[in-house]
Amino acid sequence: MDLKIFFSAIDETIIQSIDDINAFYHSVSINTHEMPDYKQADIAIIGLEEERGTIVNQGAAAAADEIRGKLYRLKSGMYSYNIVDLGNLRNGMTLEETYLRIKEVCGILLTNNVLPLLIGGTHDLDYGQFMAYEDLEKLISILNVDAFLDLEENDRLGAARQHIHKMLLYEPNYLFNYNQLGHQSYLIDPVSIDLLEKLYFDVYRLGLLRENIHEMEPVIRNADMMTFDITAIKSSDAPGNANAQPFGLSGEEACQVCWYAGMNEKLSSAGFYEYNPEYDDDHQSTARVVATMVWYFIEGFYNRKKEQNFKSNDYLKYVVTLESDPNSIVFFKSKLSEKWWMEVSYPQGKQKYARNCIVPCSYADYQSANEGELPERWISTHAKLI
Repeated sequence: MDLKIFFSAIDETIIQSIDDINAFYHSVSINTHEMPDYKQADIAIIGLEEERGTIVNQGAAAAADEIRGKLYRLKSGMYSYNIVDLGNLRNGMTLEETYLRIKEVCGILLTNNVLPLLIGGTHDLDYGQFMAYEDLEKLISILNVDAFLDLEENDRLGAARQHIHKMLLYEPNYLFNYNQLGHQSYLIDPVSIDLLEKLYFDVYRLGLLRENIHEMEPVIRNADMMTFDITAIKSSDAPGNANAQPFGLSGEEACQVCWYAGMNEKLSSAGFYEYNPEYDDDHQSTARVVATMVWYFIEGFYNRKKEQNFKSNDYLKYVVTLESDPNSIVFFKSKLSEKWWMEVSYPQGKQKYARNCIVPCSYADYQSANEGELPERWISTHAKLI
């Protein structure tokens, strides 16, 4: 399909003053006059201008070009990039039609093994990102970074506060796991937390994430898609959001999350939502933060180690014997990256879970098993497989 019918070209004024020959701009094929060839690309950047899903953050439609203006002025890394910028997706006649356009475009890119990288618009647009996986015939895991849970059922709050609820109820159900990072307890209804935990989904509040961000790496490494709401970043670092909070991730911590996500070989799409230039400061600090997050995600992507063959000599295999059921757990440690995985047994006849039975973990999980305790990550994963 010719994707140009869905997109508007980039305004050349955004990039025309970039004179630095080492600028990231020179590493990307950009839709200024004609659509670049996306089929052989690694990553396709998609700007979103839809904001009908929000009640309070009107102005997010202008985010994509502001982010581009900062991103393309950053320095290129040490890699040979194969990235295209498809331009800004044209909105549908209705919000639902925009979701379907995102679904169709992302679905085409995923089928061609191209990673869609969505920037701009409101957080409910990740619903279209999620629907793109419907025809891939596999179970997926979602990573959502947000100060809120967005599980509301009240239509008066807008679609941007309801989209996660819609994903959880979506039919056909192809959601295997949902990981929530960075929520702030005083903003959340405890009933919503209980609901997610009863579904054996993983929920990590802001304090826990900041306490040991390195322990979040296995959580991030287990996701197929990432959706990042800029509200998760504290207002002093990212004021450009009507919902900005005084507490949250620092800009550096947000970039660390994006680096981990980029390195995740399983992750096949990412979206950065809710930046609003109308609320940004005079220095456009938020646009700079988001651009840097995108830069770190891309750098992480090009640092992927292609570690998926657990039968190769690139792995050390550890078998830990337990006195309980199961009587043993198999761990794998990569010689290349020193990352850890563990094997979780799945019921006979449920082959659809096969890709989820070796899950990312940390050295702490291996230590827990050595001390005779079943890792929480093993228990949670096994509960989903039954």
